[in-house]
Amino acid sequence: MKYPTLKEEKKLWKKGHRIIGGMDEAGRGPLAGPVIACCFCILDPVKFKPGAVIRDSKQLSEKQREEAFESLKEDKNSRWGIGIVSEKVIDKINILEASKLAMEKAAKNLEKKIAFPLDFILLDGNFSIKSETMQKSIIKGDEKVFSISCSSIIAKVTRDRMMKLSGKKYPEYGFQIHKGYPTLFHRQAIKTYGLCRIHRKSFCRGLDLFH
Repeated sequence: MKYPTLKEEKKLWKKGHRIIGGMDEAGRGPLAGPVIACCFCILDPVKFKPGAVIRDSKQLSEKQREEAFESLKEDKNSRWGIGIVSEKVIDKINILEASKLAMEKAAKNLEKKIAFPLDFILLDGNFSIKSETMQKSIIKGDEKVFSISCSSIIAKVTRDRMMKLSGKKYPEYGFQIHKGYPTLFHRQAIKTYGLCRIHRKSFCRGLDLFH
């Protein structure tokens, strides 16, 4: 199985770009909760050495993601910003536009943290975001590009933790188990209890709850 590399980042560092943000999101498919994006930047390529396995978050177990998240959190040679777009906004502007907005927020959040503008953005996908910063979209970037893989982990863990808290607030829906994805249990809960405040009405409208 392939691991992400620093090939894209190294090419940009050689061209003089220093503040490079790798970006990914989590939560495009669930029936409930926000979409969350992360913009991750390696500040010191020489000293940056994460102490856990870094790969696309979908290729890691929950335990491995948590370990990677904590490893990145402890590292002093990188920074990240988070962007959150609520289910209400998702219903208004659709999930693709909400994902882009979350990424834009994540980039601004990172810039605020490091007090420097980004030099370049590497995006997972095949779209662009509204930004004056130069950017490159890479299909399956979360599998190929190291900083995007880091973002995928951080976004996923951040969102999962939020959904676990929602599970305590709305215990009948089991959000702590399925994180809002359309599992049979979740669909049955919607059938029984209806929609709660964090459900995406546009996703649940016309949903075939048992197939």
